[in-house]
Amino acid sequence: MIMNPSEEELVPDAVIPHQHLPPLRYRDMPPAISWRRMVGPSLILAGLALGSGEFILWPNIVYKSGFVFFWAALLGIVTQYFINMEIERWTLLTGESTITGFCRLSWHWSYIFLAMNIIPYAFPGWGTGGAQLLSWLIWGPDVSAATAAGPQYQAYYLRELAIGGLVLCGVVLTAGPVVYNTVERIQTWLVASILLLVVVIAFITVRWDALAGLGRGLLSVGRLPDQQTTGLSMMQLLGALAFAGAGGTLNLGQSNYVKDKGYGMGQYIGRITSPLTGKEETVEETGYHFHHTPENHARWRDWWRAANIEHAFSFLLTCVITLFLLAMIAYSLLYDEQGQLREQARNLSGGMDFVYAQSLLLQDYPAGQFLRIAYLMAGAAILLTTELGVLDCVARISADLVRVNFLRDHRKWTVGRLYFVFLWSEIALGSLILFFGIEEPKALIQISAALNGGVMFLYSILLLYMNSKILPRSLAISPWRFVAMVWACAFFGYFTVQALRLSLIPMLMG
Repeated sequence: MIMNPSEEELVPDAVIPHQHLPPLRYRDMPPAISWRRMVGPSLILAGLALGSGEFILWPNIVYKSGFVFFWAALLGIVTQYFINMEIERWTLLTGESTITGFCRLSWHWSYIFLAMNIIPYAFPGWGTGGAQLLSWLIWGPDVSAATAAGPQYQAYYLRELAIGGLVLCGVVLTAGPVVYNTVERIQTWLVASILLLVVVIAFITVRWDALAGLGRGLLSVGRLPDQQTTGLSMMQLLGALAFAGAGGTLNLGQSNYVKDKGYGMGQYIGRITSPLTGKEETVEETGYHFHHTPENHARWRDWWRAANIEHAFSFLLTCVITLFLLAMIAYSLLYDEQGQLREQARNLSGGMDFVYAQSLLLQDYPAGQFLRIAYLMAGAAILLTTELGVLDCVARISADLVRVNFLRDHRKWTVGRLYFVFLWSEIALGSLILFFGIEEPKALIQISAALNGGVMFLYSILLLYMNSKILPRSLAISPWRFVAMVWACAFFGYFTVQALRLSLIPMLMG
């Protein structure tokens, strides 16, 4: 049972500063569990990575330029591993979300990150992409209206299906008694089943020249696709890098998942429950820290070791395997043995057409009709569950930010209630964008991804400062991880500056 804050010993500013927020309180670090029992939060991130970059953005880059840029994909995933572990560090040590830690540095980060969390994900590209694949499965494509540029695979009732998908995601998240448990079960099942299907399709389709091409691409460090011949802008490349993994503020959501799962000091915080089917739990807005005793430090080291192992298997390895396999599948289907685009893949009209082209080409293999349907069904499931995860993560982070920084003294506005306000507001905003604005799913995903690339550059800098300067020396970032985070800042910083210089600024100037 959590003690009354007035009865607990407060952590002084000399240990961890608190600025406008209440100070942390002292409690013992709970005993660690094994890394196998920690599996969950990282699988949610891996599931989000499947739909963000691995199924759409990176196969599209392979379609347009081969494996030239794949060295950056591997670096992006590895870099995200180190970023995610620094995100976890603060939550394991305090039970707070990492963004709450940022707000301890300055109150201004509260509204900055609130905007950065909502705006990039207001564009419902994943739900729209899933709707497009469902449309093709239900009604089939309309290829009769061929243009000079080539076939365009029309999607019927795209807007209606996409809005219906958003509402379905909201209903699923609202119906589960404990929101985190709902998301974890869905993403765990998804990752396991999709990984199995991808392995089967890869075994049937992937050629040795695709594997060799991937190897050459990984060794071509520093090489970029030619923008003139491929049509790939720096904004698109930045977006793909951000989503080589989960990307953007979705990575920051890792700390909220760790907190809800009760890992480390998160055991003392509480969970978000459904107002309809769940029993409301007390959720602490600010967190805890431990006295620096040998026992507490030993428990911390056990938690940190287990968290690193779990994230390496659940996130890093899963993302690398699925990304590489999906890229090689795309290459083997869309290119012939001489490295030339097949006739069915030439002169496509853009958007998601390259996905449908892959499904058509699967029909040439044994059990081809089954593979085609399974591929499109898997794609729809990937994109719709990614939309569900995005809605959950955005609502979770926004509710945490608003409660801690703006409504801390209002009893009515609990984290749980704010969560559902943000969830359904995001669904309404996405529906309005679809109704009055852009419907092309790949364009929506690219907009979101490019915006999130700049967000990652910013919070990498903040993580580097917070975990090296604010935390006590014995718990702070190690020297070699400090180097890794400096690399993360440089990596995302370079592509953010290049995207602004080569894409956004020229676009704004006319």
